[in-house]
Amino acid sequence: MLIFYVKKEHAEFISEVEAETVGTGIMGRMGNKGAVAIRFRFHNSDICVVNSHLAAHVEEYERRNQDYKDICSRLQFRQLDLTQPPLNIMKHNVVLWLGDLNYRISDLDVDDVKELINKKDFETLSACNPQLKRQIDKEAVFDGFMEGQIHFQPTYKYDTGSDQWDTSEKCRVPAWCDRILWKGQNVQQSFYQSHMALKTSDHKPVSSLLVIGIKRINAEAYKKTFEEIVRNIDKMENECIPSVTLSKREFHFKDIKFMQHQAETLSLLNDGQVPCQFEFIQKPNEPTYCKPWLTANPPKGFLAQGGSVDIDLEVFVNRSTAPELNFGKQQIEDILVLHLERGKDYFISVTGNYLPSCYGTSIQLLCQLREPIQDMPQETLHKLVMSEVGNAVYAEKSLDIPKELWMMVDHLFRSAIKQEDIFQQPGLRSEFAEIRDCLDTGMPDSLPGSNHSVAEALLLFLDALPEPVVPYCFYQQCLESCSNASQCEKIISKLPQCHQNVFRYLAAFLRELLKNSDSNRLDVNILATIFASLLLRSPTKQDLAEKRRTQEFFQHFLTQGSA
Repeated sequence: MLIFYVKKEHAEFISEVEAETVGTGIMGRMGNKGAVAIRFRFHNSDICVVNSHLAAHVEEYERRNQDYKDICSRLQFRQLDLTQPPLNIMKHNVVLWLGDLNYRISDLDVDDVKELINKKDFETLSACNPQLKRQIDKEAVFDGFMEGQIHFQPTYKYDTGSDQWDTSEKCRVPAWCDRILWKGQNVQQSFYQSHMALKTSDHKPVSSLLVIGIKRINAEAYKKTFEEIVRNIDKMENECIPSVTLSKREFHFKDIKFMQHQAETLSLLNDGQVPCQFEFIQKPNEPTYCKPWLTANPPKGFLAQGGSVDIDLEVFVNRSTAPELNFGKQQIEDILVLHLERGKDYFISVTGNYLPSCYGTSIQLLCQLREPIQDMPQETLHKLVMSEVGNAVYAEKSLDIPKELWMMVDHLFRSAIKQEDIFQQPGLRSEFAEIRDCLDTGMPDSLPGSNHSVAEALLLFLDALPEPVVPYCFYQQCLESCSNASQCEKIISKLPQCHQNVFRYLAAFLRELLKNSDSNRLDVNILATIFASLLLRSPTKQDLAEKRRTQEFFQHFLTQGSA
């Protein structure tokens, strides 16, 4: 929660207030971790306040780092001018970041920490290389952020309702989990303290008073200067037309992979005699200025005379764009048109080679591939999609289920059947990349990464299927029959054979997980919530009632004794 109060005398100078939230649980959907943020303009300074709750447990500092990066990349504020790209957290003059960051003290045991606390030797304790300081020093998180000196005892973990350190079986090491950091110029901290009197939680709250220098423009001087600039610009425009120099006009992205970000920089230099405005514009008969797998950031802007700007050309293939790229229906090819207002257009070529992936490939086609998808010639893959003859050739060799699906489920069955919070805790992005490469190339022989990373890779695989496990044409029947177990079974029996095999295989695996619910803490409701929306996807946006009916449908196959 984040509550924003403004003194009455300041209210008229507050503008552009926006609030956003982002979850960092598995696939950004599950769990209670994430952030809420508010941004606003005070006079002429842009300020952003973020309250976050990062991943728990002493050893999970890498997951906390990933949560921080996810929040920074995914939490975006829309601008009043909807033609402008959204603002991210770091696009502000001052950023205040607070919350339960969950970084711990991991180099001392609990008795040593408590001894230093009893001596009130917080300086020595804070110098023992706690996790947050270590990660900041490595520039892994909170690059450029500051924090005041800590002169209070750790704020976690207490027995609720008391000042007693954790007396549970886990006996957690006290730590400064609750922090307040800032980034920006002209910020001074007046105090930084905890509030030991509050006992409603296993944390003690912290507070800080920050004095921030705010930019204020002299309106009269600004108007006079602006009018003078406009007069000079008008004079120059009569003499000159805008012109820019481009660092490159051809960009090639090599070995693009599913959900792996690539970026290159296009530099513009205003070598003309006047300031200019630039913008990437739509080509005839195209809805946007670029293909959906490509973005230019910023897509428009202003360049002073002699000024320069770096534009990031970013390529990212997701579940929407992967299917047609996988088999050559579409290529990584586009022409960007950079337009100068009252000037000429510049044409920029963007090409690349996309490495086909099982992610974004249909169940039916994957069942026809006995070799890893990247070992198959592009021509063969294309024929499998475009030609019925190609399908007939491979029909005799078809697998019952995709081998990639089998590898992930088999790994989880052997290694994660009792894994606590499986399918509820997110994996690491770097490990997903290794798992994807293993599935697409066949190397190494066994899947790398943690159980949580393999579990999330499985969910992403199901989410990326062009046609869900229960094809769209059966969706309405599923909703109508959700309360009748025998009718639900009849619908599944009518699915195309490979889809039916996958559905029954996954349901059988999930029933095995439920047999170990005492260890993995799963139940029917949790699994139905996670998997129903992936197996029974709506052709259009689902409302809450539809989601509940898809979960009811799938629950019939999770209970003991289901076929």
